[in-house]
Amino acid sequence: MINKRRPIKVIMAFFAGILLTVPGYPGQETLRLYEIKEVVLTAANSYENPYLEVDCWVEVEGPGFSKKIHGFWNGDSEFVYRIAATSPGGWSWTSHSNVNDEGLNGKSGTFDAVEWDGDEIAKNPNRRGFIKSSSNGRALEYADDTPFFMLGDTWWAASTWRYPLKGVIPDENYIPAEGISFEEAVHFRKRQGYNTIAMIAAFPNWKVDNYPPRYIDDNRIGVRQAWKKNGTNTAKDMHDEEGNIPFHRWDKSDVIADFDRLNPEYFKSLDKKIKYLSDKGFVTFLETVRRDHGPSWKHYFDWPGSFSRYVQYIIARYGAYNIIFSGIHLDWILETFSLTSDEFNEALTYHYEIYGSLPYEQPYTILIEGSTYREFGHGEEAPWLNMHAVGNAPRHHGFYPMLEEIFSLDPPYPAANLEPYYPGWNNSTHNNIAGETPEPDSDRDHYFARAQMYGSVLSGGLAGHMYGTGAYGGNTTGEPKNEGDYPYIWEALVCASGSQFPNLARFILSEGKAYQGCVPRRDLLKPHKAEGSRDDGLDGWSFMLLSGNRELAFLYFENKAEVPVVTGLVPDATYKLEWFDPITGEWLEKPISLNSCHEGMISTGSFPSGRKVSGRDWCLKLKLED
Repeated sequence: MINKRRPIKVIMAFFAGILLTVPGYPGQETLRLYEIKEVVLTAANSYENPYLEVDCWVEVEGPGFSKKIHGFWNGDSEFVYRIAATSPGGWSWTSHSNVNDEGLNGKSGTFDAVEWDGDEIAKNPNRRGFIKSSSNGRALEYADDTPFFMLGDTWWAASTWRYPLKGVIPDENYIPAEGISFEEAVHFRKRQGYNTIAMIAAFPNWKVDNYPPRYIDDNRIGVRQAWKKNGTNTAKDMHDEEGNIPFHRWDKSDVIADFDRLNPEYFKSLDKKIKYLSDKGFVTFLETVRRDHGPSWKHYFDWPGSFSRYVQYIIARYGAYNIIFSGIHLDWILETFSLTSDEFNEALTYHYEIYGSLPYEQPYTILIEGSTYREFGHGEEAPWLNMHAVGNAPRHHGFYPMLEEIFSLDPPYPAANLEPYYPGWNNSTHNNIAGETPEPDSDRDHYFARAQMYGSVLSGGLAGHMYGTGAYGGNTTGEPKNEGDYPYIWEALVCASGSQFPNLARFILSEGKAYQGCVPRRDLLKPHKAEGSRDDGLDGWSFMLLSGNRELAFLYFENKAEVPVVTGLVPDATYKLEWFDPITGEWLEKPISLNSCHEGMISTGSFPSGRKVSGRDWCLKLKLED
């Protein structure tokens, strides 16, 4: 006979379980969407090397979400798991690991997630959700489908003491000067309109020592190809503000890091910077390590296992933030100071097969020399890759066919130029355009930067663009500067092209998301190359993005471009033409209307200066009138 009167304790437990899943339950922890929930667990066992021995994760369940989120060792016996809720409602987690440890296994918890209101989202666009590909795969946007057009700056050394986090509140009208803090530099770029900061997480083999910046050991293994510390003949020192280094030193070498013995204290410093960026509405373009560490890592340590472990550590530690991830800073593929792209692809594919994609499916790319498509392939050839890039070389018209080729791929991926021209840096090797190295901070110097911005985006780099700050290596107070050296941080930040860069977004986003449906068609401009213009230069070319319905076009004309006839438009239609100044970021006051002929062609007649050949660069927008 069934007892219809259940014990009171059983009934109470049943209803308590229900209440724990209802948002707003008294005593239940409540977080906002995309706000990081930190689960901190203490291992019950002792480990000689927790970084090497323990793999831990939490199974996370929420509305429309079920996933394994990996944790990371944070020093001593502490393991941390960072979770972000992607939809409102009740969330739960349960812990697991690869070891029999009662402190790490079988722990669980719940929390509620609620939405931000409109005013709160307006204060920080990261509250719109994780960056993802647009619906057509060509561009980037937030989870709520708002366009994210990357306006990034190259602060490769920002993870180190060279961009010091000082705990200061920047003056609203701060202008960069000697003694600049990380907070003040971020504030200055935010005020200008940037939304992304690029950095390399760690430089394990770089320090001030008795070895040269470019060092090959007795076994003929490349150990580092470091940036030179000014006033010395050794590498730049790349510790954090407290002197911490990312890995402990290897007992078999004075230079090579012990890639199997990570130092969490260094990454605790990096935590503060990435959180600060997130709180200020920035996306971090985060790279694991520079390519010159690859040869010693592979030769002396377990490869690809050891490297994969480090990649996963970075992802576990920062994967709950709004990041664009780069598995390796592969700016120069050299036999001595870099592994090949095939070797890095093997390692990153090995990691992907074990751990999968980033926890919240953020963009994953590589800062590259040339083209990621040419170096790694597409789709299953590099399963970890979901965003393409060009960069570093060649810093001239040669970038644009690469971007057009990437744009034609199926399935489509977002793409961007991640390392173009560096204004403010007087370097005849890297800033050499058709044999010309402009005077730093000159009009010509800034023009080369603008030409790369607009030429790259209008060639199909619809994910946005990365501005090349000449002080990417972090030249700072107390370091002498010689002729040809990198500028100081505060000098590079005030370069005119740096303030002109956000004008690119004002132009491209002037029609909202419409740019995402446009196709690079410079071939429809007659001519799109001025007579005598050089393929290895940055003068004389014209570019166009054209919408699929031919109702909208964005055009950019380099210095010395010839005024073209625009073809491929809607026949016998009226278009409104608006000129845009990429230097001032202003639209010319008087839009004009022109009719296309029955073959769909329009001639603009001349540039705003009245000339047939441009004496400077200009932008133009064509839009079909109602």
